[in-house]
Amino acid sequence: MKLTLISCAVISALTLMGCNDNKNSQAVDQAKTQTTAITNAIADNSKGNANDSSPENINELYIQATQTIFKHRALEATMYGLSSKDVGLDFSEQLADFSPKSEAKLRQQLATLSKQIAAYTLSNTSSTDSDNQQVMKSITQYFAGHEDFSIGYIDVWMGLSPFIVNQINGPLIDIPRIMQNDQPITNEQEALKYIARLGKFDQMIASIEEKLSFDTAQNWLPPKSTVSGAIRYLSGFTNAEPKEHVFVTNFIDKVNKISSLSAHQKKQLITQVIEKVTTVVYPAYQSITKMTEQLLVKARSEAGVWAQPNGEAYYQEAIRQLGDSALTANEIHQIGLDEVARISKEMNTILLKEGYSKGTVGARMVALNEEERFLYEDSQAGREQLLADLNGYISEITQKMTPIFKTKPSYEVQVRSFPIEIQDGAPGGQYSPPAVDGSKPGIYWINLRDMKANPKFGLKTLTYHEANPGHHWQVALNMDQASLPFLRRIAPYNAYAEGWALYSEKVASELGLYENDPFGDLGRLQAELFRAVRLVVDTGMHHKRWTREQAIAYMSEITGTAESDVVAEIERYITWPGQALGYKLGMLKILSLREQAKTKLGDKFDLSAFHDVVLLGGAVPMSVLDRNVNKWISSQL
Repeated sequence: MKLTLISCAVISALTLMGCNDNKNSQAVDQAKTQTTAITNAIADNSKGNANDSSPENINELYIQATQTIFKHRALEATMYGLSSKDVGLDFSEQLADFSPKSEAKLRQQLATLSKQIAAYTLSNTSSTDSDNQQVMKSITQYFAGHEDFSIGYIDVWMGLSPFIVNQINGPLIDIPRIMQNDQPITNEQEALKYIARLGKFDQMIASIEEKLSFDTAQNWLPPKSTVSGAIRYLSGFTNAEPKEHVFVTNFIDKVNKISSLSAHQKKQLITQVIEKVTTVVYPAYQSITKMTEQLLVKARSEAGVWAQPNGEAYYQEAIRQLGDSALTANEIHQIGLDEVARISKEMNTILLKEGYSKGTVGARMVALNEEERFLYEDSQAGREQLLADLNGYISEITQKMTPIFKTKPSYEVQVRSFPIEIQDGAPGGQYSPPAVDGSKPGIYWINLRDMKANPKFGLKTLTYHEANPGHHWQVALNMDQASLPFLRRIAPYNAYAEGWALYSEKVASELGLYENDPFGDLGRLQAELFRAVRLVVDTGMHHKRWTREQAIAYMSEITGTAESDVVAEIERYITWPGQALGYKLGMLKILSLREQAKTKLGDKFDLSAFHDVVLLGGAVPMSVLDRNVNKWISSQL
């Protein structure tokens, strides 16, 4: 953030925090001090950096980049199954420090590494080496964020995430989930490390409070829907008795399976976990909940990031990073409108053939969603049947994919429902990657908060998007490329990853998965329409200044999606400016490259070879993908 903006914005924090409370006054003073510290750190990239010495080869820089990010993000290192050697220190008992000073240090180190990688003269200029250099330069800058924006925090998935406290991601949500799903507890030592991490939640949450104070001191205030959603999550997190909290029940399940421990040892460990949750975790979460409730008073009524300081520039940067595009917001808005018209026409044709002729396409899809034949029972049995059907869809398409996908990933995929405590803010479906060592599979998460939001005609498509040949297939193949620098193996380029997953839905149609299933095909088109609408509502809110209610009304009317899903989606776009653009923009780019290859190669075009070119180079910026596909075309000619 620019100095003039920071110094002026500190004053706004006085109103937010109140001047009669000594504690709050101290927080404002601290925010002023941290403002100076962070701007100095960002302004002077030569200070506080452990990477000043010249490397002997560029691979040293790649290793430094991996270690830099994961030394600051210990839980994500656990999620990926990294070792202490990979990270350069023993992180197994560590959490993360999100204080302004720590965040500034992380960003500064990554920005410096990006410059060093870019300046390095390669001795070997093979295609792989050139790609490594270009992508590693890009990804370190991606994680460093933009120098004009010191707000938010660095997320290992989406780079700069603008609001550290929100309803859908961030350390308060992601870290508990990683501890439950990814932290191994197979012996006494691992159990003690889990307990040690619980004992540090007060320090971690205190650092989040520092960062929140720092951001609000710059007048960077999250929208009301973001804050309200965060409060719902935070309040629910400490709603149960400590001994019944998921941190405890999850631990009990795992520790009871350790055969080497006696009943007495297990009881002692469980007692320690309950004590940490009671005396450390709960008070820390209650503290940040109170602070977030105070923030609600000053939260912005505007939905779009345009209302933030320098918000229009922030959004254009989000378009560049998360949409991987040089297009303007107006141009993207028009692409969205054009795609909405095209897809709606295709849907109308199917609806007419099936006897549905009254009302708009959206209204007819709402009517379909009310038909009992398309709904699962809202019960435990209904949820179990839904999960079984999803697994069936994965098995079916994985077999049918064989002719057009040469290379198969080594990692498995598993279907799970979102935990109840986070499902209100979570999307309809989501994917999380496997551990590098294979100890944990890739996970396709499905949201079962509202069974009407999961009509049978839409679930095939969601499964192809999240599992195979979508996110799991792409991410798992990427992680299989052991010769690539590690950050390339987990590269989270949004337009590439989401574009591929949306492209996968079309591939499933081309494979005949919707043959004799017109309603399933309607579900596929509805999902594609949903992504086209995202271009309209994201640019609508963040550039054209639409309200939250305008965006909800538009998406509901056009797509006919369940209201609970639409509200959650719109509030997600409010919290993540630009992320929703990657799906359609990425898909359109991959399709255009495929058509270009087919046109130039004619009979020589091999779809399975094309897929290898797109996938085996890992997730990359679209400019790199374009270059790689064109090199492949030339080699075939």
